[in-house]
Amino acid sequence: MAIDKDPEGIQSTILHELIDFKGLRVLEVGCGDGRITWCFADQAAHVTAIDPDGAAIKEARVNLPEALKSRVVFLESTLENFVESSQNRRFDLAIFSWSL
Repeated sequence: MAIDKDPEGIQSTILHELIDFKGLRVLEVGCGDGRITWCFADQAAHVTAIDPDGAAIKEARVNLPEALKSRVVFLESTLENFVESSQNRRFDLAIFSWSL
């Protein structure tokens, strides 16, 4: 399971104060093990979460709750490779967390 690096829920609270995720198609760049993904995925219509770290993506997939499996996809990819292979995909929101 992902380590809880935000035990007070500050990141989750701030995300939800800034954004209403209900019904949005979200691209999360630099998702790592999914620790931010879990903060909003239950409200989003769909989440595509990418990260070049294969071990982190594997951990995220293992920890993906059953209830979110139809709405969340974790992909091992750089942003550049994802853009090249995803020309027809559309998103309402992109999140870059710890990615720059």
